[in-house]
Amino acid sequence: MKTGLHQHASLQQQLRINPRLYQAMDLLYMPLLDLQQHLKQELLGNPFLELEEPDEEREVQLSEDGDTAEQKEKAGDDEPDWEKLLLDNGTDGTPPRDLSEAREYVEPVPVETKDLTDYLREQVRLLDLTPRQQLLAEEFIGNIAEDGYLGATLEQIVRGANQLLEEHALESEQEVQPQLYTLAEAEEMLRIIQKLDPPGVGARDLRECLLLQLQDQKKTDTLAYRLVQEAFDDLKAHRWSDLGKRFGLDPAEVQKVADDLAKLDPKPGLQHSAASDAYIIPDLVVQKIDGEYKVFLNDSGLPRLRISRTYQDIARDKKQFQGENKEFINQRLNSANWIIQAIEQRRQTMLKVMNFIVDRQREFFEKGVEYLKPLTLREVADVINMHESTVSRVTNEKYVQTPRGLLPLKFFFSSGLATTTGEDASARSIKAQIKKLVDEEDQKNPLTDQQIVELFGQRGVKIARRTVAKYRDQLAILPARMRKRL
Repeated sequence: MKTGLHQHASLQQQLRINPRLYQAMDLLYMPLLDLQQHLKQELLGNPFLELEEPDEEREVQLSEDGDTAEQKEKAGDDEPDWEKLLLDNGTDGTPPRDLSEAREYVEPVPVETKDLTDYLREQVRLLDLTPRQQLLAEEFIGNIAEDGYLGATLEQIVRGANQLLEEHALESEQEVQPQLYTLAEAEEMLRIIQKLDPPGVGARDLRECLLLQLQDQKKTDTLAYRLVQEAFDDLKAHRWSDLGKRFGLDPAEVQKVADDLAKLDPKPGLQHSAASDAYIIPDLVVQKIDGEYKVFLNDSGLPRLRISRTYQDIARDKKQFQGENKEFINQRLNSANWIIQAIEQRRQTMLKVMNFIVDRQREFFEKGVEYLKPLTLREVADVINMHESTVSRVTNEKYVQTPRGLLPLKFFFSSGLATTTGEDASARSIKAQIKKLVDEEDQKNPLTDQQIVELFGQRGVKIARRTVAKYRDQLAILPARMRKRL
């Protein structure tokens, strides 16, 4: 075998994606608010793009037809009287108003709300604590999760607080070793934290959370407190008969106590969550007009772009621009043309996809989710002659306002189950039917998964018992044994 450099020719095929194709895919993927921001950035960066004002043509027409001679004379002036404009105080001959009467408009802006941590810190400041206790309390608060539960063990909290003490001693170059926190101090501080509002905060598990809330309600001598404290596992498993025998009670009475416990808050910290409201602006609107469902794009807030006429005239003067200037103008002009075409392509693609969905899911719009048909991205892609990935980008993070409410486009896509008629039933429709069956069942004799399978079989839907169990879990519906009422 000879080593060395060799030169040879070969043919290969390579797939290279144009950068503009990447941009086009990004435009398809963007929700409405993101697209608005993107177009504003394009306007700032490309002088060939300008906003198309919808009232421009109307104003021009009014100027030609209805202007007075004086207005036409002013319009024909090449240069306004700058001296007059600068000296004009805007009063039109009327006495100037008292400036104290002027009201400045301040645009309302969202204010950051306090979260659970802030709420707990405010309460701790009102307590009569030593600086040493305040440091330990801060370590506890820092380990309380958003739902109100303590996310660390007492040993971990003591270790973290002691580490802070040692670091502070090193920074301040103290000669005396600081007194470290003990587990007993942590247990005492935990009792202080657990007395803060909201009741149940600082609990280490659900059992302790319920006990703290019952203590706050002065119900420590009730059956509910005893059940949670002594038989919480049986209580969670809905073993009413076993609990009745154990405590000498009627099972129905135990179930009634469990119903009262269900009214307590299992995640007390969430009522002080700082999570902001998520506002959704639909990209599409479906309306029923004269018995037909029409699809509209909700892009009224989207900037309308066009090629600047001024820069178009500059680009036509080819003698004036050579070399780098010519290259810059051609690049910006082509980019401006391309983005206008890409936006229009996005609009047409979204309309095609939504129109097909409306045609396919007409029964859903008329009768409800139980009549939703199975639909895949490939089916839509085949009909509108586009790639499946393109349809996926169009439907991702997009919302449509319909007579059935505000829905994500992904809502209309789901797998299907076979029926005896040869047509498929949507998985989402099956879930809706399962929920309806459970809502209407006899609570003393709830439907088992097998009985639900048999009911679907009578309707001509073939479904396995494990599929029913899976859908029931996704709907947060308990098994029949735990739904039974005494």
